[in-house]
Amino acid sequence: MFKVNNNYAELPESYLFSEVAHRLAAYREANPDREVIRMDIGDVSIPLGDVVVKALCKASEDMGTRTGFHGYGPEQGYLFLREKIARFDYKEHGIHTIGAEDIFVSDGAKSDLGNFVDMFGDDIRIAVTDPGYPVYVDTNVLSGRGGKLVDGKWSGLTYLECKPENGFKPQVPTDGVDVIYLCFPNNPTGVALNRSELKEWVDYAIEHGSLLIFDSAYEAYISSEDVPHSIYEIEEAEKVAVEIRSYSKTAGFTGVRCGYTVVPRALEFKSDSGNQISLNKMWNRRQSTKFNGVGYIVQKAAEALYTAEGREMIRENIAYYKKNAAMLREALEKKSWMVIGGIDSPYVWAFPESNGVYSEGASLTSWQLFDKLLSELNISSTPGVGFGECAEGWVRFTGFNTYENTLKAIERIESGILK
Repeated sequence: MFKVNNNYAELPESYLFSEVAHRLAAYREANPDREVIRMDIGDVSIPLGDVVVKALCKASEDMGTRTGFHGYGPEQGYLFLREKIARFDYKEHGIHTIGAEDIFVSDGAKSDLGNFVDMFGDDIRIAVTDPGYPVYVDTNVLSGRGGKLVDGKWSGLTYLECKPENGFKPQVPTDGVDVIYLCFPNNPTGVALNRSELKEWVDYAIEHGSLLIFDSAYEAYISSEDVPHSIYEIEEAEKVAVEIRSYSKTAGFTGVRCGYTVVPRALEFKSDSGNQISLNKMWNRRQSTKFNGVGYIVQKAAEALYTAEGREMIRENIAYYKKNAAMLREALEKKSWMVIGGIDSPYVWAFPESNGVYSEGASLTSWQLFDKLLSELNISSTPGVGFGECAEGWVRFTGFNTYENTLKAIERIESGILK
């Protein structure tokens, strides 16, 4: 008799962003005359730049010729793109430990974050930040490492609590954990770690034989001088860390789908038999078995991002979204909200003054605050509790909407009922 993976039955049915979309759709249907400004999902609003469109069109035309046609490509990604990544994203930043052989092109960070659990043993201990991107938790639960859900937390996971008291920065565990998910600049809080703070995590991983999964999707938003752009700026990080990046929030590839994961050749762990195993070779084997690679057309578009025109386009995109985030942050601060982020990140993490004293617990839950913002100001946000129990009472705003819509949202915040 066929049996299903019962871990799917253990996981709550609704995914955070699906629930936001469901509630938003219901509100719009009931209030068709009201304009709702979406400050929730992290999708982008700037169209693809000319340099990208031209590359897509040229690659499409190539595919229609005998000499330019490309069928199955390398599962790791075409060398023309991987060499550009190694040069511009690493060597130009003084990182010479990462080469094309360490880089695997994918269809985005979310996929690789979910797929990397294939590398983990069944009995390892996983640590995640609370709050944190839901994929870190959900994919491990689906793989059977979650244990039981008790009061919003999974018994099989270690939660690294991030609260105002510690500046929303996780503290290094006091006990040993095997895999640690870190995302900096952080989604959802927008917080970034400086060099010395990040070194603590690398040192911990070296000492305990742990693996760091470093989600670096928002690296391009970093402007603070002492914040590393890559975990590999920290000495010996290539021995303990995997880094995952995406072109979605930098170049508008949310609908094009392309990113990459760095699995350094220096990253080795012992098997049960005591032999050293290369995680790079394991990931290569996994991708070769389960993945056929990213399309040639998409990879040519990604390659165009490393031209002078492409790099300038990315700088302009980042400046646009960061301006939106900065304006949002300023408007919320004026209304006496507790505000985090919006400096090295496109996200603004906020707790309203009217929601009570944080240390004593919020008077409104995150979902109640979501509904209040939607009904009173016609602004859609992301409920903080969807990222973890520590985030109850908080909401996340995104700087990814248009400048014009951001101004409208700010006007509503400044003149609305919510304080």
